[in-house]
Amino acid sequence: MPTSKASTTDSAKSSNGGGVQSLERAFDLLERMADAGGEVGLSELSATSGLPLPTIHRLMRTLVACGYVRQQPNRRYALGPRLIRLGESASRLLGTWARPYLARLVEETGETANMALLDGDEIVYVAQVPSKHSMRMFTEVGRRVLPHSTGVGKALLASVPDEEVRALLSRTGMPAATDKTITTPEGFLAALADVRRAGYAIDDNEQEIGVRCLAVSVPESPTAAAISISGPAGRVTEAATEKIVPMLQQVARELSQALASSGA
Repeated sequence: MPTSKASTTDSAKSSNGGGVQSLERAFDLLERMADAGGEVGLSELSATSGLPLPTIHRLMRTLVACGYVRQQPNRRYALGPRLIRLGESASRLLGTWARPYLARLVEETGETANMALLDGDEIVYVAQVPSKHSMRMFTEVGRRVLPHSTGVGKALLASVPDEEVRALLSRTGMPAATDKTITTPEGFLAALADVRRAGYAIDDNEQEIGVRCLAVSVPESPTAAAISISGPAGRVTEAATEKIVPMLQQVARELSQALASSGA
């Protein structure tokens, strides 16, 4: 018997809905893997997602075939290498979106503005707008540093539980970039408590002698992000801090709203 137009349309909608649901579930599994440190077993995914094992196994097979997930010799699943390219492209785009906001900070403060992300255990700078001063702070976009010696690192880790921060520091170590660098977990955790109380972070000659940095996190960013102002310690003084911090916080809120409205 011929299929009616209405039943064909209903069938297409049903098929479409199933495809969308599978896509949503696949992305949810990838995010759960990332939250678990990048490697999980099927039973763990089933417990946290509430999905049945056969459904998870089917989705993981598809993700493995596409290169977004790989299966380890121990039968556990890990995030795959194709995600690296996607992440790098997304980071560059995030930096592009942030540039007008950083340019406004430079216009209002006169100092260099940066945006940085927490990528694994490291801080990576994804955008910068330099100061117009001849004496200014330069950080190459794409540069990676350890979080314990930077203002953006403190701003990003202030919302992370202390035990996770300790685990990160044990993996990276705490080498001294200058004689002002915090080099003990206790000292760093105390600094993070100060960030939570004050609402902003300071790098006071800790990454580079003669340079001070003020940083705040971008609230509800799709990936952990912070923006900062950096400049010579003679210009980024205590008095300047009182004026710069409210600007940083306002721009961070506006950037957060822009990212949310863009669907980033």
